[in-house]
Amino acid sequence: MNTTAPSKPADQTAEHASGALSELVANDLELACCGKVAGRPRAADKEARLESLLHTAACLFLEKGYGKVSLEMIAREAHVAVRTIYVKFGGKAGLLNAVIAKGRARYFSGMSSMETDTRPIEEILMDFSIRFVDLVSVPSFVSLHRMVIAEAKSTPELATTFNQAGPVQTRELLSRLFSRPDIKAQLRSELPAEMLAVHLINCILGDQLTRLLFPPEQPPTTEEKLRRVKDGLDLFFNGVLR
Repeated sequence: MNTTAPSKPADQTAEHASGALSELVANDLELACCGKVAGRPRAADKEARLESLLHTAACLFLEKGYGKVSLEMIAREAHVAVRTIYVKFGGKAGLLNAVIAKGRARYFSGMSSMETDTRPIEEILMDFSIRFVDLVSVPSFVSLHRMVIAEAKSTPELATTFNQAGPVQTRELLSRLFSRPDIKAQLRSELPAEMLAVHLINCILGDQLTRLLFPPEQPPTTEEKLRRVKDGLDLFFNGVLR
């Protein structure tokens, strides 16, 4: 028996997912519970302090560039000890990884597991694609991507961290879906799952170079993103279905 919860309409899904990454660099984070309390900090206090640290790191990375930001600078702005960052994240690369992972976790929350989702492949990929396009359209994400490209040669750990925390996670997620026996049976047998994952991303994103070089002043509307997703999925399915 199918126990998967009914999927939301596409426009509602897009609205629910909107701005997930930007939450990490927004100016209106509610940090009221970060004040000092007597005794051991409560779980809510610890979580708020962690949010504050990630928020501060994300802001500094985007404002000054990854290579120009030191752990001392982050610690001073976030009012924590440098040792705390090392203990929790292992260093600056680990902190960036946590920022990206936190954004992904918030963004994909509420989405059924693609490894067990029993909906038709068209519905699964529509759900994923709307969320993904919405994420990469957030101005802070575009800024992060541009920063990575600009500093990749001078700061290899930045490129490696971003790739492992972002693109690699997305490709592996899609590859697992395309490797499912029931899904694989619907696709052209000569196409490996890894190639299908890259092809899908390219179909729904379109001209990535233009998107990064000339980002629009305003993010695309929900209607524009839906149209991009529908056109991209149509192109994808026409090329890969049996």
